[in-house]
Amino acid sequence: MSDDYGTLYVVGIGPGLPADMTQRAREVITDADCVIASNLYQEFLREDGTLPPEGEAGDDDPEIVRSSMGQQVELTREAFERVRNGEDVANVSGGDPNVYGKSDLVFTMAEEDDVTDVPIEIVPGVTAALGGAAMMGAPLSNDFCTVSLSDKWRGWDEIEEKLRAAAVSDFVIVLYNCWRNYGRAIDIIREERADDVPVGIFNDAGRADAGRNVDGETYTVTTLGDADAHEEEVGGMGTSILVGTHETETWSNDHRTHLVTPRGGRDVDDF
Repeated sequence: MSDDYGTLYVVGIGPGLPADMTQRAREVITDADCVIASNLYQEFLREDGTLPPEGEAGDDDPEIVRSSMGQQVELTREAFERVRNGEDVANVSGGDPNVYGKSDLVFTMAEEDDVTDVPIEIVPGVTAALGGAAMMGAPLSNDFCTVSLSDKWRGWDEIEEKLRAAAVSDFVIVLYNCWRNYGRAIDIIREERADDVPVGIFNDAGRADAGRNVDGETYTVTTLGDADAHEEEVGGMGTSILVGTHETETWSNDHRTHLVTPRGGRDVDDF
């Protein structure tokens, strides 16, 4: 590797707006020579000045390259070449790059193209499961797992097997990509878990009114047995569903209803 190389950063910007982004992520983006980001993430990054307003970039600001789903392979190869030419490149991923983000693509492409000379660094971020859990209270304080419902690269037999194993093992389950057959996933979990288990449906965690959900950042508390009746609240890619366990409880104060899963079922005396 040449000393003149830059670095390819895959940067997790958190679930939404820059307020939930780490300081490290902000520094990498502002210091980069090139930032690869979708239109939505560009909007988020302009909210607090991490990126300059559109059309107002100065000589010291990074070059912005628009990212889209169909261009990931080409943009990754472009990023490799930019790094070889001495540029620091920030490839922006929503949430955390290692949780259904872009980090695996970068390493897969590096292996495919035998790219062993380019430095790659992953900058972690807050994933939607954590952002949504924070909205709802403390539902992930015990063991939990995430399952993506996307069947783009795997069949439903595999997804069903994982859902059933998670349900039987009494994990709190956070479902990603819920716009794909979420009702089918709920039905599978119901076969292994009681209908009165609390469920939280959350949209655009950390995005306030800047996301894709018409009602902005919202969450709904229901039960596993009634989850299918909330189809109108499963709004798209910004929606995740948290399925509690037999230990998960609802708790309300003067402000709102929360979900709480005590660690190991402990109570105040255990502290």
